[in-house]
Amino acid sequence: MITGFDHVVLGVSDIANRVSAYEALLGERATSVTTNDDVALAVVKTSNIAVELMAPVGPGASRLQAAIDDGGEGIKSLVFAVGDVDGARTRCERVGLAPEPVVIGAGYRSFRVSTERTHGVRLFFLERNEAPSSEAQHRGLDHIVIRTPEPERAAALYGARLGLDMRLDREVVGRRLMFFRCGSAIVEIIHDETLSDGRDKLWGLSWRVADAVHERERLAAAGFDVSDVRVGMKPGTRVFTVRDRTCGVPTLMIESNPKRD
Repeated sequence: MITGFDHVVLGVSDIANRVSAYEALLGERATSVTTNDDVALAVVKTSNIAVELMAPVGPGASRLQAAIDDGGEGIKSLVFAVGDVDGARTRCERVGLAPEPVVIGAGYRSFRVSTERTHGVRLFFLERNEAPSSEAQHRGLDHIVIRTPEPERAAALYGARLGLDMRLDREVVGRRLMFFRCGSAIVEIIHDETLSDGRDKLWGLSWRVADAVHERERLAAAGFDVSDVRVGMKPGTRVFTVRDRTCGVPTLMIESNPKRD
C-alpha cells in the first residue's frame, strides 16, 4: 500500500523566515512559494521527501492555526506516498482507520484518516499522477521520529494496519524503540511516558548527509547552533544535532559509513 514518504507538513508562523532557514538547513531552494487568501505555502524537496511549510495568513486557515496553537510550530502532518489511492483507502477502511473521501488536486489524489484512530497523528495518503522529480537533491530523510505513550498501540498501527515492515524493536537506556521501514527511510517510534494527554506526537527528523564534519561546518557558517560531531547509536554512523532554526523540530544530521570504525 505505502511506497514511501511524499512529504511532511510543518506548521509555521512566519513563512519567509522559516523557508529561508530550511533552504539553508537542507541546502536546497524552495521549488514553490505561494500564498492565497488564507495560507502561505512553500516546498523544499530532498531526495526522498519534501518539506512543506505552511503558515496561516487568513481566517480560512483556522485548522492550521489550531494545530500551531496546539504545541507551537513543528511537524503537523505526515503524508505517505501510495501507488493506488483507491486501494489504499479501501485498506484503511478495512482496518478501521475511518478514511475520509478521496480529494482530487492538481496532479494528485489523496485522503486523510481519522486522527482519533491514529491516536492524534495527522496521516494522509497521496497518489501523484507523475513521479516527483529527484533532480540535484543531495540530502534525504533518514528517519522521522514519533513519540507514543503506548508502544504496543503504535506497533499495531504502523505495523499491522499500515503494513510497514518492523526492522527492530529494542530497549535502549530503559526506553523502547521501534523502527519501521518506509520506502528508503524509517519511521522510528519512541516510548515516551511523559505524553500525559494520551496522544502520539510527530516529533523529530533525521537527515542523511555525506560528511558530518563538512555539513556541521557548513551549517555553523550559516549561523546555525550545532553540536559537535559524535558517534551515533547505530554502528558506523556519525551525527550532530541542529539546535535552532528548525521550526521547533528536533533535528539530527547523520552520516552513515559501514566501513567507519
